[in-house]
Amino acid sequence: MEENKAVNTVEKIDGQVNKTVETNAFIDFKMVTFSLADKDYAIDIMHVKEIAKAGRFTYVPNTLPFVLGVYNLRGEIIPIMDLRLFFNIEVPESNDKKLQNLLILSVDDQTFGLVVDKIDKVVGVQKSTIQPPHPLFGDINIKYISGVVESNNRLYVLLDVIKIFASKEGTEVNTSQVQTAEVNSVISAQPKVEELVYDSEKQRKVSVKEVQNEKTEVDIKFISESLMNFKKFYVSPLNEDWVKHRYEEWVKLRGESKVQLQTAEDAESFLKPFWSQFTGDWWSKEYAQNLKKLLPDNAAKQLVVWNPGCGKGLETYCLACVLKERYPDAKIRIYAQDIDLLNVSNAGLLTVPEEASNQWFAKYLIAKANNEFTFNQEIKDSIMFEYHDCKNTNVLPMIDIIFARDILSLLDSKSQDAILDDFLEKMKGNAVAIIGENERMPSSYGFGEKSAGALVAYNKE
Repeated sequence: MEENKAVNTVEKIDGQVNKTVETNAFIDFKMVTFSLADKDYAIDIMHVKEIAKAGRFTYVPNTLPFVLGVYNLRGEIIPIMDLRLFFNIEVPESNDKKLQNLLILSVDDQTFGLVVDKIDKVVGVQKSTIQPPHPLFGDINIKYISGVVESNNRLYVLLDVIKIFASKEGTEVNTSQVQTAEVNSVISAQPKVEELVYDSEKQRKVSVKEVQNEKTEVDIKFISESLMNFKKFYVSPLNEDWVKHRYEEWVKLRGESKVQLQTAEDAESFLKPFWSQFTGDWWSKEYAQNLKKLLPDNAAKQLVVWNPGCGKGLETYCLACVLKERYPDAKIRIYAQDIDLLNVSNAGLLTVPEEASNQWFAKYLIAKANNEFTFNQEIKDSIMFEYHDCKNTNVLPMIDIIFARDILSLLDSKSQDAILDDFLEKMKGNAVAIIGENERMPSSYGFGEKSAGALVAYNKE
């Protein structure tokens, strides 16, 4: 039985690290760089699980010449392939006991190790700087190259590992031919170590997992900037949990190569699940009942309600009907505001089409001569539509209910903080604030919360 040696953490990566880091370019692609026959190559960091050193691999008969054998990596038997032999590059003779430089890769749920001459560092570049492959790389078939990129005066050939290892039949090693029990007995005692690579931008060693997490953060930063530019949507502690969750869905939907938002249509598609239910539409009976459950007991003779971002007024009229049912004896005053002058000017004239006249709010409607309906005078009198920007200081009295769905995410972070401070200042002791279904009050404000369905009401604790 051949003796396997445990994987060692890379204590030092060969090669001189260039201390100059370009700070004027935003990094959205990271790659692990290495050399073969003194030429610089790279692989997308997303395929690299670990960087390691190992030797004395277990030979497996009847395999292709570039398959050196198998190795037990912390209990997992993985095939080891020599990338130099794969590309028909001459390999200098070496002592069998010498530790080899290994890139542990994951491709299509398969894990394997690649032997290379020297592992260099992690390099970050912009995807836009990656150029198409060129036939001048005669020692490697161009179909195995996804592109070339220059960084710090070095030209890297970016390999397409998916094409490489899908192109040759028989690259899978039949591990049943190996005496796995004997191999495990040698390896089982080895300590688990965290594999490190050198990040030239941080000037220190980092784990591959850390680099992958940073790539996700970079992608989300790009998405946040695109949402701001295309849709005036501002990512903040108010909505960042939703954005991160949506990003995970977006990657599965679009794939890694198309994750960024290139157009306003992309941004609109990304945000489509964000908006609260019945935005721009009449509320369902269930939605109205859930809101009614969240409204606190209040025996006051007059209730003041603030509804910023009222749009065309559909949600304001639905809100007024729910409030009338919940507080039948109170005088209700709703300050409905929007910065769309046309919408807010026409909101007071809103009519209900005949097909919607049998909804839960039907008892608050009166018929018009043209077969349309309108809300009765009591409901209309409870609403004051105003052309107003909620970012500006207003003279509203102390408030019992704030209904501001999704509007906060359309304000910059500074304005969000100012509005939330305004909420705390203007809310009465038993008041509640209801914001977008995918928005969450930052914990720093100390709001208590109560939910019903998709709705959440926040109150002063």
